[in-house]
Amino acid sequence: MFAIYKRELKGYFIAPIGYLFTANFLAISGLLFSICTLQRQSESSVADYFRYLIYAFAILLPLLTMKSLSEERKTKSEQLLMTSPVSVGGMIVGKYLASLTVFAAVLACNSLNFLLLERYGDPNFRLIFSSLLCLFFIGALFLAIGIFFSSLTEDTLIAAIGSIDVIFVMLAVHFLSDISISWVKKAVDWISILARYEPFTYGILDITSIIYYVTVAAVFLFLAVRVYERRRWA
Repeated sequence: MFAIYKRELKGYFIAPIGYLFTANFLAISGLLFSICTLQRQSESSVADYFRYLIYAFAILLPLLTMKSLSEERKTKSEQLLMTSPVSVGGMIVGKYLASLTVFAAVLACNSLNFLLLERYGDPNFRLIFSSLLCLFFIGALFLAIGIFFSSLTEDTLIAAIGSIDVIFVMLAVHFLSDISISWVKKAVDWISILARYEPFTYGILDITSIIYYVTVAAVFLFLAVRVYERRRWA
């Protein structure tokens, strides 16, 4: 697994995808940061910045994972992986951890933006830390969805579009929370990614939400493993 992790991590920066992801991530987040905080001055909202960033994740993160497995299938190199001593689960997790490492590193670099707030204002670092932590787990979930769709097809574009569509559906569920039927509202709040993000906007570390993100990510990774195991014995 570690060998696949190292190979995949190195591959992100041999091919242009790693640089394109980093450049677009930092450019979009920098623009959102400027609009939501610096330009608003006394009316600035860090919470709004993080919400908009979640929507940016819905497009950017599938682009990071779209080639993870589909490219292997397209070039027929997946046969070598499936006959190697590494288990299918180890292969999937290795590729997933490589994409998660790239995402975490770029998110950490992006966090340097908040040094500007310290210079020009009085930021709530507890709220910022809790929101960044939640964004990491939301990103981890989105990457797992991307890995799953990458396992389904050899077409990288289909893998990316499928991931983006599912992620946006999961985000759009939040807008059903305005329905007056109580049991529907409770169900939506339970499964909604954005509803579970809300406590973090007040600086509260909601462990149940973190468990939810990790569990759903694990489900998608498990489904990706099942796809490859079925293909191996087909």
